[in-house]
Amino acid sequence: MLAIFHKTFANPPEELNSPASKKQKLPEETLNDFLSSYSPTNSFSLSFRNGAVLAFVPPIAPFSPHQRLFCGVDDIYCLFLGSLNNLCSLIRQYGLSKCSNEAVLVIEAYRTLRDRGPYPADQVMKDLDGSFACVVYDSKAGTVFVALGSDGGAKLYWGIAADGSVVISDDLEVIKAGCDKSFAPFPKGCMFHSGEGGLMSFEHPMNKMKAMPRVDSEGAMCGANFKVDVFSRVNSIPRTGSEANWTHWDSN
Repeated sequence: MLAIFHKTFANPPEELNSPASKKQKLPEETLNDFLSSYSPTNSFSLSFRNGAVLAFVPPIAPFSPHQRLFCGVDDIYCLFLGSLNNLCSLIRQYGLSKCSNEAVLVIEAYRTLRDRGPYPADQVMKDLDGSFACVVYDSKAGTVFVALGSDGGAKLYWGIAADGSVVISDDLEVIKAGCDKSFAPFPKGCMFHSGEGGLMSFEHPMNKMKAMPRVDSEGAMCGANFKVDVFSRVNSIPRTGSEANWTHWDSN
């Protein structure tokens, strides 16, 4: 899977961009490289007017534990990798049909929190039991949400394109080719929101995230890794309800 979002609304961390990068590609080039790696009959992409692109290739084995899913509901789109062990119970909790898959569930969870649901975002993410990575694009609100499970079973990477757009994919080679040195693994147990919240750990929501310098085997500076800073704490845990919602959590 591949997702590209323009810097004007995605607001990726500045520490992802490496001064050592000399061969970053434009988003159009990365998208073409990604799609050309697969059969045209087995891949597709969606482009949006504000500089957002989603591209999807289903897995070869349809019932693989590392399944890839794509769906869109009411202008909210989700790319999902992996599986949830408690999908059936979550489907009942959210009142979805029995045939709903993980991507549909994530969209419903996002929409519930966006529209001022009763639970904090970190707790909702903790409730997802399994190996997973997901990218949600709310095209009406112009916001991006990304999350990676804490067990390390799924992999996700993000980087910066030549025009400053953020590139997100589970394909490391696509990220390397498009972002040169300006990329890093997406931190497990974390979620990123393009609004005011940015990157935070849903495993440790009371702690801030810290950028850690990263150097490759050639000694070149790469995009930073992000880890939980155990010595710094946020002023308050983001909550949903009458005064706040998921689209504007405050991590400062």
